[in-house]
Amino acid sequence: MKKTSFQDYLPFIFLTALAVIGLFVPTVPTFSDASKYNAADVAWVLVAACLVFLMTPGLSFFYGGMVNKKNVISTMMQSFIATGLISIVWVVVGFSLAFGDSKGGLIGDPSTYFFFNGVGSGEPWGTIPLLLFALFQLKFAVITPALVVGAVAERIRFTSYVLFMVLFSLLVYAPIAHWTWHADGILFKLGVLDFAGGTVVHISAGCAALAGALVLKRRKAHIAKQELQPANIPFVLIGTGLLWFGWFGFNAGSSLGANSLAVSAFAATNTATAAAGLAWIFFDVIRGRKPSMLGFCIGAVVGMVAITPAAGYVGVPQSMVIGFIAAIISNVVVHYKNKSSVDDTLDVFPCHGVGGMTGMLLTGVFASTAINPAAADGWAYGNFDLFYKQLLGLLLVVAYSFVVSWGIFKLINLIHPLRVTEEEEELGLDVTQHNEVYHPNNFSINGSGHLKEEETAIHG
Repeated sequence: MKKTSFQDYLPFIFLTALAVIGLFVPTVPTFSDASKYNAADVAWVLVAACLVFLMTPGLSFFYGGMVNKKNVISTMMQSFIATGLISIVWVVVGFSLAFGDSKGGLIGDPSTYFFFNGVGSGEPWGTIPLLLFALFQLKFAVITPALVVGAVAERIRFTSYVLFMVLFSLLVYAPIAHWTWHADGILFKLGVLDFAGGTVVHISAGCAALAGALVLKRRKAHIAKQELQPANIPFVLIGTGLLWFGWFGFNAGSSLGANSLAVSAFAATNTATAAAGLAWIFFDVIRGRKPSMLGFCIGAVVGMVAITPAAGYVGVPQSMVIGFIAAIISNVVVHYKNKSSVDDTLDVFPCHGVGGMTGMLLTGVFASTAINPAAADGWAYGNFDLFYKQLLGLLLVVAYSFVVSWGIFKLINLIHPLRVTEEEEELGLDVTQHNEVYHPNNFSINGSGHLKEEETAIHG
């Protein structure tokens, strides 16, 4: 057992302080006028919120199956811990920063819903309770920093990544959510369309992932050009299935009602996902590779990413085009990234960052008021102005998320080392960070309940 330092006490002290503050936040009536709500809309958004929650454990399986076997648990843990961590951050101040009273269209007033005060009794968000809207949005806030894990996997300290998640949520995610989805947000007022999180979730996470990969630099195995086999491809399949299932809540749930727009977004999501998964493996075959389960799963996720900003604005045929184009572009970017010195472990930037950018731009091409009268027609229907706005919004989010995330990683490294030691990287993060192993064959449990390495070495 390692000797604890004052630094080890800080997370517990901070959580204790939040719990104590919670004692003094006043309790107010909840849902005092039920006549304001539509029961069908409430039921659907409740289900959709549950579906979006399922995406984070799905992501954990998706990432965990692709890393080396000595880093499976650590990678899954770094993603899944967001469900607890960001839930607390969102209740305390995150929701206020994203959806509180606007400060110049840039950020919400942190005191508006501090500790969710007033959320239960607030004015309805359309036809659903404000509290339900806040909980639905929470699930988006949870998965976004969890996505970044894939770029820095196999070499980042768990404690450092926990701190990154908190700072990213407050300084990157919340402001971009405010710009995009708050009625007074700068991108919302500009007319940028993002139905379910192309900018807010995927571009922000993809650019943060690139920043993290550059700050942490390359793994030893990457420098040595060792080809490490995925630990468990069936895990990747399970994760993809959970993501695909949950993404229906992600996109169709963003209609915030049990209505025809939800049905349209559902159909668009499934079609784009299917087209992208097939396009990825068929394109691989053209390039001389064999069609693989891993390729189909990665392509399908790219399709989900690309259709996210467009789901409530485009027709089903156009969603197929979006999925197809995004898969080809991301596949090519992955190919050239693999030839570079950038060590984005699980290709988060090529898949989520570039996939999100592709989806945002194609929303500007294929959006139609025939699908969503509250939107605008895209370039394909004679309105280049929407494409131009999408491009401006994309560039702003790319620049902001990359620069601020780079700064966050650099700041954390000054406070606490980001990278594990070379010895810890060699042994694997499962053992060195969590004292657990995915394959226990080479380990035994000693009398005090801790793992003890046997003489047989772990082979990557």
